[in-house]
Amino acid sequence: MFDILTVIPGKKKNTQSGWTSFNAPCCSHNGHNPDKRMRGGIKSDGDDWQFHCFNCNFKCGFKLGRAISKKTRSFLSLCYMPDADINKWSLHSIQHKDLLDSLLHKKKQIKLPKFKEQEMPEGELIYTANKEHQVYIDYLNKRGLQHNDYPFMVNPKAEGRQALGIVIPYTYENKVVGSTIRFMDDRNPKFINDQQQGYVFGTDLQKEDWEVVLVFEGIFDAISMNGLALTHDTVNDNQVAVINKLGKRVIVVPDQDKTGLGICERALELGYDVSLPNWSEDIKDANDAVIKYGRLNTLLSILDAATNSKVKVEVMRNKIAKRI
Repeated sequence: MFDILTVIPGKKKNTQSGWTSFNAPCCSHNGHNPDKRMRGGIKSDGDDWQFHCFNCNFKCGFKLGRAISKKTRSFLSLCYMPDADINKWSLHSIQHKDLLDSLLHKKKQIKLPKFKEQEMPEGELIYTANKEHQVYIDYLNKRGLQHNDYPFMVNPKAEGRQALGIVIPYTYENKVVGSTIRFMDDRNPKFINDQQQGYVFGTDLQKEDWEVVLVFEGIFDAISMNGLALTHDTVNDNQVAVINKLGKRVIVVPDQDKTGLGICERALELGYDVSLPNWSEDIKDANDAVIKYGRLNTLLSILDAATNSKVKVEVMRNKIAKRI
């Protein structure tokens, strides 16, 4: 980092209160008489410093980890510091913050959660020869899924909404650790979850030789694309540990709605890629895209749009936000 006191021109004097006094260069620039009584003062705290002119009352400062502000840039220019050096100082400051954040993130140890094994949820596997199951098969087909894409379960003899639900067992390391019911009548709530803290759906769907893992919000998105599902619109620390254990490149594919777009910043902070494909306006999530474009085209569009550039993600996010 630059030493601010080496930038100040002319004589300097240290005071007992910790200030360094000098003739402030800002007075005439701000419509006052030039300072000839050393009314400018710099007080440093490590790399951070603050400036105060006790003549024209101009103030500015610098804090390591932040970009140089417009007022501070003006002050440094009045001290005859070249623009190239100011830009370099500002860049080094921002890079220092990124490095510090990275080190802090690495030092923060996130404990991998343990999931308690549970009994298989009540119901029966969907069977094409069972006529009672046809309504469930038809529903899955409308969602772009086949009944054997996952061990879907149903309970047609149950009472009330339970009979209209598709049961999806939650597994981790091939053990049942919970489940969810997706009701086909689309009344709220659409899902009823039995989910343990930190659980991520779909880890057992991943293959060792796959280099990429896709992370979605919804269960049907994950099943459609053999990915993971968070089951909500953020990712907590326990889920991060589960995802990172896979050791793959992570691409987060948010739902293209107001709540879904909120996960973008979190994903980038974690070092994940974000994908916001340029789907048509009627497409809200990956499952919708599969229904309209097919699995292969949906996958290609996700991979093509994946990026870790904050600028590119922000541009696409703003574009989507304008239409929803």
